[in-house]
Amino acid sequence: MFSSFFNKKKPQDLKASAPSIMGLRLGGSFEIDSLLMRMIEDQLIIKGAASTYIIKAVGIAELDGTWMFRFYTDDDAFLQVISEGGKADENVVDVKLFHFYDTQDVPNQFVWDNLLNKKIGTSTYELETLVYRRVWTSASDYHNPVYIQETTYDDEGDTSTTDQFTMLFEREIADERTESLFLSAEESEGESGLSRCFVLSTGITLTPAQLTIHG
Repeated sequence: MFSSFFNKKKPQDLKASAPSIMGLRLGGSFEIDSLLMRMIEDQLIIKGAASTYIIKAVGIAELDGTWMFRFYTDDDAFLQVISEGGKADENVVDVKLFHFYDTQDVPNQFVWDNLLNKKIGTSTYELETLVYRRVWTSASDYHNPVYIQETTYDDEGDTSTTDQFTMLFEREIADERTESLFLSAEESEGESGLSRCFVLSTGITLTPAQLTIHG
């Protein structure tokens, strides 16, 4: 009993152990090019997006040698960094800024099964009359959601684990750019039992020149 008490990690220890990449870290901040948003925002779902973000939580997941880092901010957004073959800066292959569009409660097993088997993996998905096409390919018309288990570290020193069944879509906008749509059926175990929700997020791809990172 006393051993487990004295060995328990302090919040600052958990913050220090939170994942980081490209100088992005828990408690840090980043900026995106404000000119970029002024140029394309009228074509996006998100309106009035901030240009400066403070990182309040960090998530990480691994899938067959590909690592997904997520830096959750104070403005209902997250910066997603994908690296392949390792977790160093030179392994980074994609950076996207997402904003949460909607989070829907999943009230029962029927709705959950419908999400996973009929809704998330369709070849196209419509949002606000806009049509997004599935990025991940499949031999059949329907693509089973891709499973990800994300571990998240927050700025209070707590950690949590979420099982996610995901799919990525995109649509073309001007100047050869795209807007992404990320769908995720998520479940986690808490004190009150199993919790499930369906999360929709829209985002854009960023280049190094469009992102400034503050330590």
